[in-house]
Formats: sequence, C-alpha cells, structure tokens
Amino acid sequence: MIHIGVIGLGAIGQRLINQFKQHDKVTITAVCDRTEALAKETADNLGDVQAYTDYKQLLSNDEVNLVYVAVPPKFHHAIVMDAIQAKKHILCEKPLANSLEEAREMADAAKEAGIVHAMNFPLNYGQAATKFAELINENYIGKLRRLQLSMHFPEWPRAWQKNDWVGGREQGGFVLEVGVHFIQQTLKLFGELHNIQTRLEFPEDPTLCETGIIATAELADGTPVLIEGISGQAGKEHIGFTAFGSEGVLTLENWGELRGGKTGDILEPISLETATNKRLIDELVKAVNGQEADLYDFEVGYQAQKVLEELRK
Repeated sequence: MIHIGVIGLGAIGQRLINQFKQHDKVTITAVCDRTEALAKETADNLGDVQAYTDYKQLLSNDEVNLVYVAVPPKFHHAIVMDAIQAKKHILCEKPLANSLEEAREMADAAKEAGIVHAMNFPLNYGQAATKFAELINENYIGKLRRLQLSMHFPEWPRAWQKNDWVGGREQGGFVLEVGVHFIQQTLKLFGELHNIQTRLEFPEDPTLCETGIIATAELADGTPVLIEGISGQAGKEHIGFTAFGSEGVLTLENWGELRGGKTGDILEPISLETATNKRLIDELVKAVNGQEADLYDFEVGYQAQKVLEELRK
C-alpha cells in the first residue's frame, strides 16, 4: 500500500484525490493546504486522515511515502526540493516549475536522489490520445505536413478554475495550463521543436495573463508547427491538436474525442474500443514497487518547460 500526502487542495488536487480514493493499492494518509478550513474539511471527508497547513509537517510524517504536489507553479520548486530531501516519491502538477532554472534543478536533484518522480500529464493515459499516438506510429496520415494546436476559450480562467493565480501573468495563462499538455505530446510523438517564433496578445493590466497567441515552430525535419489560441470570445471552449499528413488528417479534440479521415474524405469519429487503457496511479504503484512503469518524469517536464518559456517570451 502506498501512503500518499496531498499538498494543495484546489480544483486539480481534489480531482486526483477522487482517483486516489478509488484505487485499492493507495491510501491518502495526509492532506495539506494553507487554508485551514479546506484542509480540515478534506481530511474529514476522507476519514482518518491527518490535516496540515504547513507542508513541512506533512513531509515529516514518516507514514507518507509519496507526495502529490498540486499547488500553483510558483511554489513547486521549494516543496519538491524539500520532498526530495525527505526521500519522498513525488507526483507533481504541470508545469514543473516557475522558471527553467528551477525546473532543471528539480529534475537533476530528483534523479540524483533515486526517487520516483513523475508529472501529472493525464493525456498520456486517455484513450483518445493513446489511439492518436498509435495511429501516428502506424503511419495513418502518411508523411506529416503540418502540426497545429488550437486553444479557444470563451473566458479565461474557466468558470471552474477561477483563483488568484491561474489568470495572472506570473504563473498562469492558458499557454501554461493547457498548452503544456500538447507541447508534451508533440515532444513525445514528433520530437524537439526548433525556431520558435511567438506573438502574444496581452490585456492592458500588466498583472494579467495572455489573451491570445500565434506561434510557429519547426520539427527537426522542417515540418511546420502552428500554435494559436485566444480567450474572451463567443462560442464554446475548443481544444484541437491536429496532424495533417500526405495521406490523411488526425485530430484530437477537447481532450477525449478523436476524428480522422483519408485525403478527400470527411473527418469521422474514430472508435476508441481497441485503444490501450492505462492509468497513472497504476503506473505510480508499479514504479514505487520497483517495477517498470509508463511514467513521464521531471526530465520530460523540463523539456516541455523549455518550449513553454520560448512561447511566453
């Protein structure tokens, strides 16, 4: 049984808490949040769980052997470095850190400590993204001609995610919060990005995050990559990650929908029945128990952060 300490009890932290609760090989032993009432409420709902407002007290709990860091990016570095010092395994939210220098130090320290260190990149375990990867590797679209990421939001922050940082320029914005998932997929499936050119739109308030982005890049072979996004618009939220090829098109939409078609045909939904179905928590359990696991570690987080910093210049 893996004993988990959760640091950060906002919307994202609560989402993964629900997944931890449903797994028979893990138990939540402690929770921590700077808001005492939230920490106590969460602990009471879980039952027989220790509540803290100081993460260092949670790290000193010898029963906890893995910590899930779900605080805003600005605080990742300090908490993760202390968790490494305490010899705890770590699952960290994305982006890895609030700067490239912090991310590099965290990745190096975790590797040297010999602990399990993983990023919460859930797309890798979703059936639609898994099937997307399988079809790309099976040459479904032929030779890649263009890769495009589109991110459209009626409002940002989204209604369920409003807090004091996700809409801020220092550590928030949809490029960081949403774009990072697809940057990681791009690096995983297609390789490094080069020659990144970006144009950002910002509101007049210098504390607020971007409201638009148009960026271009290239894969190693020169294949063009387009990244565009906008917030504050009519219509529904739409996320699209599309590969245009010499023989067809494949598009992953809104996290869990997959459509494709051969050249000249219309795009049709693609069945996910045969897609590989893995779960992040299953892979964490394997890794902590010394087994081979499908995890995306801090080095992956660092490589994604390199691209993010270029896009946010």
